[in-house]
Amino acid sequence: MKVPRPWSSRAWLDTAHVVIGLPVAVVLCGLTIVLAVAPRVLRRGLPWFTSVQRSRFAAFLGADIPRIAAPAGWRARATWRQLGYHLLSPVVGLVSAVLVAVAWGAAVVGLTAFTQPMLYPRPMVFLLDLRNPVVAAAYAAAGLVLLLLAPVLARAMAALDLAVARTLLGPSRDELDRRIETLTESRAGVIDAADAERRRIERDLHDGAQQRLVSLAMNLGLARATLTDLPEPAREALAQAHEEAKQALKELRDLVRGLHPAVLNDQGLDAALSGVAARAPIPVRLRVDIERRTSPTIEAVAFFIVSEALTNIAKHAAATKAEVDVRRERDRLHVLVWDDGRGGAGFDGGTGLRGLAQRIDSVDGTFRLSSPFGGPTTIEVELPCE
Repeated sequence: MKVPRPWSSRAWLDTAHVVIGLPVAVVLCGLTIVLAVAPRVLRRGLPWFTSVQRSRFAAFLGADIPRIAAPAGWRARATWRQLGYHLLSPVVGLVSAVLVAVAWGAAVVGLTAFTQPMLYPRPMVFLLDLRNPVVAAAYAAAGLVLLLLAPVLARAMAALDLAVARTLLGPSRDELDRRIETLTESRAGVIDAADAERRRIERDLHDGAQQRLVSLAMNLGLARATLTDLPEPAREALAQAHEEAKQALKELRDLVRGLHPAVLNDQGLDAALSGVAARAPIPVRLRVDIERRTSPTIEAVAFFIVSEALTNIAKHAAATKAEVDVRRERDRLHVLVWDDGRGGAGFDGGTGLRGLAQRIDSVDGTFRLSSPFGGPTTIEVELPCE
């Protein structure tokens, strides 16, 4: 926890939060007790009381206490937790306000005590004889210490109040677990749907556009071979169209292969990565040790990692060789890609590493990059198999 300075805005906001919190807590506690004679009205009023406290935490501390569903009745735990906070908050508020007010007040008294002999010639009952320089210096030193301690105390009391509020006004552990489980299932469904969509696009491109391009290239090649009596400009245009069609077909095949190769579904990760390694412009040593296949989503992510990493190596690393090691250990799939290039790879270098990391994060994987200048570069990834 960063220690606020006495003159900082943070110190005054913490102090205001603690001091204002006491009357707010007393009023809300009083309303809670008064409305206890009408339980139905009290249950409907608790969310409003809670919103007032949330606003206080947001205004002074910048803290956002997560909202919870409206309590369904007195059997709901959320109802009793809110009720408990509004009954407990005056106690926390009183202790906090007294400690903070005494700290600030004593600091002011200590630092200004040397003026007492000038304002009141006779010593005040609760002060020693401040005409003595030693006593005045002691008061000033104590005031200085309290001036430095008061912001720390205000920060601690505000943190205590916030901790109690998060515990009683925020979602419970069970509610958070349910939310996490729901979000995890939703994300898994989105990832599976996206993977299925990629496969559909790959299939449509393979069966549709790719076949049309094959037919076009064949027709252009046939025309180029048979129509030899055309004028030279026409033959050059025909030859150029034929080469463009073949290049477009090659690029489309590479795109389809990069989306989700059919061999990945049919024969698994080993065969798919073998094809990627064979097409790489530099020698790639590939080792795949997977006794049991993982889910299609994880296989697709692993394939994307290796394919993208080898593409980056070919474009940016100036490497002479690379190694890929993929193995499964119980419920984790380990992927390692190494090259002897010039290194210096990073997330801001335009090499696609940020997208690679986001793809890995989407399945709760871990990503480690080591790429000192001068090389080598090592990418280590762990993916959950289940």
